Amino acid sequence: MNYIVKDENAIYYECGYSSDNALFLKLGSEAFFITDARYMVEAKENVQQATVIIDGDLYGQANKLIKKSTIKKLTIDPKEWSIFDFSLLSNSLKIKFKKVPDFSHKKRVIKSSQELILLKKAVKLGAKAFDAFADSIHKSGFKKDENFLTFMAKDALSGQGKYDLSFDPIIAVNANAAKPHALPTDTKLKKNDLLLVDAGLKYKRYCSDRTRTVSASKGFAFEYEQNFKSKKIQKAYDLVLKAHDNAIEKARSGMKAKKIDALTRDIIEKGGMGKYYIHSTGHGVGLDIHEMPYISAKSDMRVEDNMVYTIEPGIYIPNEFGIRIEDMVTMIDGRVEVL
Repeated sequence: MNYIVKDENAIYYECGYSSDNALFLKLGSEAFFITDARYMVEAKENVQQATVIIDGDLYGQANKLIKKSTIKKLTIDPKEWSIFDFSLLSNSLKIKFKKVPDFSHKKRVIKSSQELILLKKAVKLGAKAFDAFADSIHKSGFKKDENFLTFMAKDALSGQGKYDLSFDPIIAVNANAAKPHALPTDTKLKKNDLLLVDAGLKYKRYCSDRTRTVSASKGFAFEYEQNFKSKKIQKAYDLVLKAHDNAIEKARSGMKAKKIDALTRDIIEKGGMGKYYIHSTGHGVGLDIHEMPYISAKSDMRVEDNMVYTIEPGIYIPNEFGIRIEDMVTMIDGRVEVL
């Protein structure tokens, strides 16, 4: 198969190394990693099963290799390419470009045993970071605003700089938690407030992703069992947890993603809060924080063993509160295993 990728994680998946200025070109049995001189040493030390080519004109070099190969068709992912970059590659080539959206994600959807080990490690480190963040809040987090709490979360997640983050953490108090991708505000955390934390870290480039919603009472922990002062919040929380647990218990390999989505959505709709469940049940996680499979009401993809994805139902009542409970899972021997 002949293809070219330029996304960093797509390149890393192919040859074990990537940089922010590189191309990976596969021409039959030959593979080429093309980058500029800034990355020469690291590329030659780390690239696996591909010839390293150092050239400041990446697209010109790729063009030459493609012409020399006499291939007639080359696969690309159109989502990776700007119009300008594609023109640099293709203008003088008389070949057919086969456009396959999500080309690399489709290759990566079934995780290898080694990838599962790395993802499990990332998840476990992420869970420990949540515990460290809880300890930080107990010591000095109350009466601090969401901006400062976000800073504290980043410190805990990164292990004081040891790990990269999967994404900027979402730290939301009370009404701000009603926004699924809330940005931090000057709202200060008080005892018994609702606190939503959505965060993750990377271990050897593989991501973790976890959400907990808690009653920030004295000595709280980021556990499933939570007791809220408000009966309305407690009802919503118990419904989200029931939906989360139902999908983990009943999902099976071979199910369409939309059926797994229904395992959470039906519970929340029967509980009378369906209109407040405003996103899909989950998404795949790997080198990217969002990849296949997408666990949505519209997806016909069948979820198979060794796929990794999130289960994250939620209820969001504008100007009041939001609740989400999220875990990363995989399918092993036909059933869900929580990572």
